[in-house]
Amino acid sequence: PMRVRPAATLAFWRDLLLVGALTVAALHFGRNLLVPLAAALLMFFLLASVIDRIASVRIGGRQVPGWLAHVLGIGTIFLGLAAILSVLSSQAGQVAEAVPRYEARFADILAEIVSVIGDDNAEALSAAIDDIEVSAFAMSTVNTAGTFLSGLFLVLLYLPFMLIERHPMKAKVAIATPDPEVGAEMTQAVRSISLGLQRYVGIKTFVSALTGLFCYVVMRFVGLDFAETWGVLAFALNFIPSIGSILAVVMPAIVALVQFETLTPFLIIVFGCGIVQFLIGNVLEPALTGRSLNLSPMMVILALTLWSAIWGIPGAFLSVPITVCVLIVLSHVPGARWAAVVMSGDGNLDNFRAPPESPPNTTSGGDAMPPGKPERRPAPQEG
Repeated sequence: PMRVRPAATLAFWRDLLLVGALTVAALHFGRNLLVPLAAALLMFFLLASVIDRIASVRIGGRQVPGWLAHVLGIGTIFLGLAAILSVLSSQAGQVAEAVPRYEARFADILAEIVSVIGDDNAEALSAAIDDIEVSAFAMSTVNTAGTFLSGLFLVLLYLPFMLIERHPMKAKVAIATPDPEVGAEMTQAVRSISLGLQRYVGIKTFVSALTGLFCYVVMRFVGLDFAETWGVLAFALNFIPSIGSILAVVMPAIVALVQFETLTPFLIIVFGCGIVQFLIGNVLEPALTGRSLNLSPMMVILALTLWSAIWGIPGAFLSVPITVCVLIVLSHVPGARWAAVVMSGDGNLDNFRAPPESPPNTTSGGDAMPPGKPERRPAPQEG
């Protein structure tokens, strides 16, 4: 066998590191364009999952028409977005009004701590707390909300065009590859990516909605301020692996310490929301997802760290979908299957392959057949 020269090996790794560094730099500096595009893809897969689920429903022995499935799916998603924006916008003014009250309550708590720890330690604590500006934090939250709304506008701008390209994309993949075997493999890879991400986004959205709803019930029971906003936040943070569930419990619990004069509401929120997060995250979600997205836990943490460093908070939300997409692509590349095995939870890559495609059904919004292939028409039935 031919031996690889050390100089060629060093040049290969040098070029690989250079390409990797340039890719990370491009992702970081192009985040204003790429983050809304990635979020639009995530919402597209959610919308496609809802549309396909509605289209599979049979009423009176007939499937729901494709156009009706699209209308109902789009209406469902936009109704959910409108509800979230309504909650956030309606309570934004209330949050601004409550800031002085929280500052006064925080000062009372500090005075109680001073009486316990003594004056010497209290000076160091006061100096540290003086650096925390609640008003500045509130303004930064408002600015973040403004950035979110501008990004949401781009997402909603991308989404219709992605829906238009959904069905023609299969034919384009077949046309772009002159070799039929390569074309079939690429079609299978695209289909696996689409079905895997649809399944992940659909199930994750469902369990996140349940998490936000039950956490809202717990916080509403104790009378926590802005329980609706904390419920929406619990829904959103559930998309961030591991850390998101912890933050969704810790932040409202801290607010309960400041709002109430007893520890009972704090303990109810900690244990109530903690039990909700544990049961849904460790019992319900694994039962729904099964082993279809068996990512290695180490890869989940590494992906969370990497994409958070590149894109910040949006990267934390998008880290798992991006990693799933990369894993599925690598599982279809013969020379890179070893990397997919390392990234997976148990090394079984069959979980990332889509099942054989059923014949298209144009009435239910299925994919169009590639051009040049005759469509099989069923034999006419009497009656």
